[in-house]
Amino acid sequence: MAPKPSKGSISFAFFVIVCLHLCSSYGKVSANNDPKIRGMFVFGSSLVDNGNNNFLPNSLAKANYFPYGVDFPLGSTGRFTNGKNVVDLLGELLKLPTFIPPFADPTTKGRRILYGVNYASGASGILDETGAIAGQVFSLNKQIENFENVTLPEFGNGEDFGKSLAHYLFVVGTGGNDYTFNYFLSRDKDSSNVSLEAFTTKLTTTLSRQLKRLYNLGARKFVLMSVNPNGCTPMARTMIPMHERCIQSVNRAIHLFNTNLKAMVDEIQLELPASKLVYVNSYKIVRDIIKEPSSKGFEDAKNACCKVPSIEEGGTGTLCKRGGSICSNRRSNVFFDGLHPTETVNAVIANKAYYSNSRAEVYPMNIKQLSQI
Repeated sequence: MAPKPSKGSISFAFFVIVCLHLCSSYGKVSANNDPKIRGMFVFGSSLVDNGNNNFLPNSLAKANYFPYGVDFPLGSTGRFTNGKNVVDLLGELLKLPTFIPPFADPTTKGRRILYGVNYASGASGILDETGAIAGQVFSLNKQIENFENVTLPEFGNGEDFGKSLAHYLFVVGTGGNDYTFNYFLSRDKDSSNVSLEAFTTKLTTTLSRQLKRLYNLGARKFVLMSVNPNGCTPMARTMIPMHERCIQSVNRAIHLFNTNLKAMVDEIQLELPASKLVYVNSYKIVRDIIKEPSSKGFEDAKNACCKVPSIEEGGTGTLCKRGGSICSNRRSNVFFDGLHPTETVNAVIANKAYYSNSRAEVYPMNIKQLSQI
């Protein structure tokens, strides 16, 4: 008859079993608790640009001077606002440990790209020719080319790398400049212009191809930012002096583009297996603020916070005067310069993009839900 095990040996055996169970469970729990979103790759124009144009010597679209960044912890970095832009604020909501670095910065390599890269370029557009008026910019095609040819080879390759990209958001915010600095500009100069509908179809068809190109490079989770109501900006209002309302011809064009952009979400998901797209209706979010600013905590929804020199004064009608005066309470203003919102408005957009359950604001889900897939 085999001897009975002692209490000490039973306790030891129980300890070993529990330890093995906990150790194996610990690995599983840790994996499940890993952040689903590791970073962001950002493409677009000045609303999401965080300093790429600083490194383009022939670019006229720069915000690397005071008063830009007056409320940003790092000062004037090239963000076209007084503080953080939408991408910065989304990164905070996603609990990313650092701001996404600009691609054109020579130090954006190695460990600095672990949480993503920002390729956006102020004054750029979906079409290559958009932004020519601002000199040197990175068009959306060039931004994607920079991602493919420069970042990807350094980031990695192989099957594991492809799986890794599925944990990054690909944020795209562009299209407004294609109207402001292309369609409306050329229409004023050229009598043989295309119709608004034909131009918008060209834009959305081109953008669809560009998104599919990103998908083929490994992108799976997309955030598509609508174009803001640019017909309500201080820049637009100066086009018609003494005009108190938004410029409806501009907003109609943008609304048409946004409608096509939202429809693209369903169309692309059907064509691209395992892709997930979220449309953020920043047009509606900003328009709602402009319609009833006081109820949203704002006092001025018409004027720029900073001094914006007109073209006659040697300015652009859009950007702040270098070293110029600014309003004392940036939180109460909707617009910081002639085109771009203040950090306070960016925070409203980011929070609604992340948390809103209204399909009129985010479609078909919010970014928090996307990040948990």
